[in-house]
Amino acid sequence: MSDHMFVVTGGPGSGKSSLIAALARRGVAAMPEAGRAIIRDQVRIGGRALPWADRALFAELMLAWDLRSHHEALARDGPVLMDRGIPDVAGYLTLCGLPVPAHVAAAAERHRYNARVFLAPHWEAIFTQDGERRQDRAEAAATARVMRETYSRLGYRLVDLPLAGIEDRADFVAARLRGV
Repeated sequence: MSDHMFVVTGGPGSGKSSLIAALARRGVAAMPEAGRAIIRDQVRIGGRALPWADRALFAELMLAWDLRSHHEALARDGPVLMDRGIPDVAGYLTLCGLPVPAHVAAAAERHRYNARVFLAPHWEAIFTQDGERRQDRAEAAATARVMRETYSRLGYRLVDLPLAGIEDRADFVAARLRGV
């Protein structure tokens, strides 16, 4: 059963990872985001599975990472926060104007999470770019919209995170995890 696995999704630079880190400090289990780790590794080894080099290959590596994370989280007890989920891969491909291969769509359908998905909306006040996050503000906002559409299409119920400080956001999510 995957009801204990909660996805946090949204656009880049919207505070997802900071929120998850705050909840992890409170003892909530968490699975890391695929994208940043893949970018770091690919840059380190001179690989081409990067969003600015080969987006389709980057998506395949994210899918493999997210499948592994799903399997690992499934075996855990208690709530587990997922820094993005398998449907994010389909959303990413859609955002890039690339086709969503049948195996990606099948993975998103078969490997489910809790029906409630936390969405970090684009938040202009905290958005920043860095060496791994090269998207501009418009692409960050578009990413949040595409993730909302992707998860909704798959039957998930989106819960918008408040535009509030990290601890307030953590309190908001923690209140919704109680009893899981």
